[in-house]
Amino acid sequence: MGDILVTGATGFTGSALCRRLIRGGHKVVAFVRPTSKTSELQKLGVKCKVVDICNRQEVLAQFQDITKVYHIAAAYRAEHSTTEEFQQVNVEATRNLLEASKTGGIERFIHCSTVGVQGEIHAPPADEEYRFQPGDHYQESKLQGELLARDYFAGGLPGTVFRPVGIYGPGDTRFLKLFKSLDKGVFLMIGSGKVLYHMTYIDDLIDGIILCGNHPQALGEVFTLGGDGYTTLGELVNAIAEVLGRPYPKLRIPYAPVYLASVVCDKICKLIGVSPPLYPRRVEFFSKDRAFSIEKAKRLLGYSPRFDLIQGLSTTALWYRDNGFLSDHKQ
Repeated sequence: MGDILVTGATGFTGSALCRRLIRGGHKVVAFVRPTSKTSELQKLGVKCKVVDICNRQEVLAQFQDITKVYHIAAAYRAEHSTTEEFQQVNVEATRNLLEASKTGGIERFIHCSTVGVQGEIHAPPADEEYRFQPGDHYQESKLQGELLARDYFAGGLPGTVFRPVGIYGPGDTRFLKLFKSLDKGVFLMIGSGKVLYHMTYIDDLIDGIILCGNHPQALGEVFTLGGDGYTTLGELVNAIAEVLGRPYPKLRIPYAPVYLASVVCDKICKLIGVSPPLYPRRVEFFSKDRAFSIEKAKRLLGYSPRFDLIQGLSTTALWYRDNGFLSDHKQ
């Protein structure tokens, strides 16, 4: 039995996937950067190799005894990320891994895309066939990476694409600001709160990723992986307040002036070379419907999310408290 390669193994999703694979008795290798913190992975038994996935020769040189690839690594939406960085990591590094996989004759390549390739959803819920409409350079690069992977799969490389919705759970910090503002009672709803949002608890997502890596009907397909249902943003915010034992927030401000301010702030900060405290994409979180169908994954893979929203949010809040991110207030 060869190694399973996981890229992005030091990230939230990648590390959770490594834990599951190791628990399942698999040998796991991770391609990591020189600056990556790998102690936790190494404790698990993950073999960590310093490999620049943007360097084709390095990837080819280190691609030995690999039977399966879970490609999770991506240049994410950090405000300092450039268009070139998105292109290098999300497209060219993907090409390097696909080419090495094709040369190495691997069993399966599982590619992590994002529902962001479909942008704002005008007729929710969107299924996998819904049109593409990336809304920024990150989403555009992820679309290019996905289409590249699908080209390789159409050409004979065995593979699957999955698109996760909003990922959360113990260990995540992406939604920490939202939890913190609700915990402190300073959350401010921008706009109506009626836009739709879709979450996926990390354990459920890993279930789906493993199915994409093993199920015979996953080959050549694209799957949206998400929780069993979506909510309005207002309902999500109230659910988080509920698990935190805080009152439902009532403060609201109109969307348009905040969005205009974010555009101005973003432009000024770019001119002076600093990271903007407010930028359009952050504000757009409050205005764009993002709701999806997971029926295809259920039908073909037997995908079945185990955690409802309150369960998942409660476990996440408990982890935040235990790690000192939130106050020690108990319900």
